[in-house]
Amino acid sequence: MSNLDLAQKQAQFDEFFSIQHSISVNLVCLSDAFEFPPVDELTENMPYAFRIASEMSEIESRALRPLRRLGEHAAELVEFLNHQSRKIDLIMSFILQQQDHEDNRYKTISFGGGGLTIVSDKPLSIGQKAELKLFLTDEASAVFTYAEVIDCKEADDQYHIALLFTRIREQDQDLIVRASLHLQTLQLRARAKQQKNEAE
Repeated sequence: MSNLDLAQKQAQFDEFFSIQHSISVNLVCLSDAFEFPPVDELTENMPYAFRIASEMSEIESRALRPLRRLGEHAAELVEFLNHQSRKIDLIMSFILQQQDHEDNRYKTISFGGGGLTIVSDKPLSIGQKAELKLFLTDEASAVFTYAEVIDCKEADDQYHIALLFTRIREQDQDLIVRASLHLQTLQLRARAKQQKNEAE
């Protein structure tokens, strides 16, 4: 990743669909000397709450998969387990929200599988390394990742700062992609409903 030039990093950022939506992000700047850990060691660098949330998500996915093969015979059982799973998701969401520190909080303009763009009162230098925590409230989840600033533009006395995910686990990237597509679906439905109401 560090061997890529800025244009290549921007292309990598643009590879993924990005949605205009505001979510809370914690950003902590890291020193230039900081070495990003290998992706397979990323879990060891995560806060404990993020590790638990990740393990619970994987367990849930594995537990429900065999039941889908049982077809309609297991429909009620699957529905019951989905309700239980939702309760656990809400509890985990509450626990993860405790990791959202106000001093490090920013709001996104947009986000996607390749990275995100935040609003800031202060500029950040291109190449600045950062530790990120993304709080996906609609998904009752959160993601821990490392990132690098690839763009910083002034806009209305603020700065729009684009960060490329430089170290992210595949399952977390998949979660962000699913969250962005889910939000897009909701936005399109809301727009269609509004257009229908205006036409009536």
